[in-house]
Amino acid sequence: MSAITDDKRRIWDISQRLRPGLPVWPGDTKWAQERTWLMEDGSPVNVSKLTMTTHSGSHADAPLHYAADGIDAAAMDLAPFIGECLVVDARGAGSEVGVGDLPHIESADRVLFRTFDSFPHEEWGSNFTAIAPETIEWLALQGVRLIGTDAPSVDPQDSKSIAAHKAVLEADMRILEGLVLDDVPEGRYELIALPLKVVGGDAAPCRAILRELP
Repeated sequence: MSAITDDKRRIWDISQRLRPGLPVWPGDTKWAQERTWLMEDGSPVNVSKLTMTTHSGSHADAPLHYAADGIDAAAMDLAPFIGECLVVDARGAGSEVGVGDLPHIESADRVLFRTFDSFPHEEWGSNFTAIAPETIEWLALQGVRLIGTDAPSVDPQDSKSIAAHKAVLEADMRILEGLVLDDVPEGRYELIALPLKVVGGDAAPCRAILRELP
């Protein structure tokens, strides 16, 4: 992750780097990139072919991911993915972020959780911190429209009920997963994390950033 400074406000890039060896959910499609046109072979340009899961790296889940009749990534309103957010340091929460792990939340439309001491860029870890369904329900009551996490899922890896995703569905919230929040202090920022407009997509990768508030 990098932090840069523009003429006005500092920007934190909280996206994973998409590359060979990118850790993916066990059994899901591995990232692959192949050059199909090469300048060294006489082409005037280089062109690549990508093979990937829709859940590659930092991504937004679409309702279609956890509801058979849910909307796809292309149909999602972008408004939840842009605007002021609260970054919460939830390290030490254990297996799930509970309501008791939350700070006082006032007028937060978007909440992002940091759960890793150091984001696992090179290997998959199955014992990540999920978010308790009760926490999602409580956040929805506070008016939160989007939940983000540095973990690969809001549910535990071995969950069959996907109760956290269902709580998100019930509240018509949106989800960002796989964010990189290592160098982001707890506090308020502007979030910009636009999912790709993938027709039929159950998820879509994002280039996610946080920007210092004015």
